[in-house]
Amino acid sequence: MKFLDVHHGMKGITQDQLQSEHRRDTDIERDFGVHFEKAWADPETGEVFCMSEAPSKDAVQRVHTNAGHPADEIYELQISVD
Repeated sequence: MKFLDVHHGMKGITQDQLQSEHRRDTDIERDFGVHFEKAWADPETGEVFCMSEAPSKDAVQRVHTNAGHPADEIYELQISVD
């Protein structure tokens, strides 16, 4: 299943900081059966978005929590078009 999660409160995040936070997730993702595909950030609003493939919302949250930055929102992406 695909998921998109959102983190609030990261105003001013830089490219290097986003890369570092993403790496913290990818370093432990296998322990939870998750694969983080990509992350995006808007430094002006402080919103960070992560796309993942995972067995459940809970698995996504466990990775983020263990990496030190729990998600504020997690959405299962049930329908898509190309």
